Amino acid sequence: MTTVQATTFDSLNPATDEVVGTHPIHTKEQVQAAVARARAAAAWWADLGFAGRAGRLRAWKSIVNAKAAELADVVHRETGKPPGDAMLEIILAIDHTEWAAKNARKVLGPHRRSPGLLMANQAATVEYQPLGVVGVIGPWNYPVFTPMGSIAYALAAGNAVVFKPSEYTPGVGQWLADSFAEAVPEHPVFQVITGFGETGAALCRANVGKIAFTGSTNTGKKIMAACSETLTPVLIEAGGKDALLVDADADLEAAADAAVWGGISNAGQTCIGIERVYVHERVYDAFVSKVVAKTKAVRAGFDDDADIGPITMPSQLDIIRRHITGALAKGARALVGGADAVGDRYVQPTILVDVPEDAAAVTEETFGPTLTIAKVRDMDEAVDKANATVYGLGGSVFSRGRGMELARRLRSGMVSVNSVIAFVGVPSLPFGGVGDSGFGRIHGPEGLREFGRPKAITRQRVRPPMLLTSFQRTKKIDARVAKLITVLHGKRRRG
Repeated sequence: MTTVQATTFDSLNPATDEVVGTHPIHTKEQVQAAVARARAAAAWWADLGFAGRAGRLRAWKSIVNAKAAELADVVHRETGKPPGDAMLEIILAIDHTEWAAKNARKVLGPHRRSPGLLMANQAATVEYQPLGVVGVIGPWNYPVFTPMGSIAYALAAGNAVVFKPSEYTPGVGQWLADSFAEAVPEHPVFQVITGFGETGAALCRANVGKIAFTGSTNTGKKIMAACSETLTPVLIEAGGKDALLVDADADLEAAADAAVWGGISNAGQTCIGIERVYVHERVYDAFVSKVVAKTKAVRAGFDDDADIGPITMPSQLDIIRRHITGALAKGARALVGGADAVGDRYVQPTILVDVPEDAAAVTEETFGPTLTIAKVRDMDEAVDKANATVYGLGGSVFSRGRGMELARRLRSGMVSVNSVIAFVGVPSLPFGGVGDSGFGRIHGPEGLREFGRPKAITRQRVRPPMLLTSFQRTKKIDARVAKLITVLHGKRRRG
């Protein structure tokens, strides 16, 4: 019997199974053709210069702003998240696009470097040149904000972009590409390819200048393996198991509010969401009481009054259920929610206490609206337990007196003190993690530099008194150089 391979797939509303849109499954050959088009477009885009690209990016930003409600509706229907949450990530993406457009020249343009005494006759500069084509593989949980941290910055750096959105949110990706084409109609500087894992693998093997990936740690490893075949560099933003620390002197009302929003917003489907909370024993009971009261007011649903939406990826329901039931089997208590909180589409908020540190609910990424809260004798214990993870993405600390000290001690790429997830709203700050949370950075100057290659240039200003790079160099010159090095570096210094 002959099997007919599908050439399209449907994007479904996870709350209703309504077909939101139908999209092509791009083949390896189609991906290669898209990259070839992008390579030609990249030369034109790079030639526009920083000012020309900034103007086009600002035009795109204005289009997104004017049609934000339309885009938010696509996000709402493809992910199930409330429209207000969809609008929030769009607003952040617009702000980051402006920052990248405004600062690309300052960060990536030519900078003078000191040539040193030996090469004092040279003028030394470094600049960042575009990579050419950047492949972006994006997630479904924040389908606008997260990939735009790569797309907008790569474009500002002078690259063309080929974007493979998640198969759960292809409509969002296509909307972004279509709106960009309104601002930049001349060449396919920003294209979208859609499909499943095979399409993403084809992009990894298409000889692009770099792959920027956001998703699970396991998929990130597969991305790296595919990219290694062509030595294509990668930027990986993977999972997290972020912790919130509450010190004895913390503002408990603010800390409880932050814990609930940080852990339960977007139905917990946030890589930098709070999944673990460590609370000083002196304020533990009061803190837990506040968290429980606030959590009971949060409800999952798809109606206009719902606070959080459905679980977008159905397979995640089994993981969330396993983490909750596994914790309860190990002696944990559910103060809100519990095993019955996991339904066919939705998970109602769940607060777990007395969870052993070796339970999956503590060690593995849950990616659902759950929080584990643990009592600690002091902040040293809190830091030790927070750092006892293979992940290292974000985190939060609530403390009036020791916030910065504790933040520096957390093994993570980002921390907010006396707030939660605030670092994503600051475009000048780099975003990324360590360990199984990945490597490389988006956002900020570091994010711009990820999408350029440093080019070092020396220019001789005057003829050197001692030419070292010549077969005409004499023994007399060698002796002078040796003496000079001894004067400069031979004297032993203390301290």
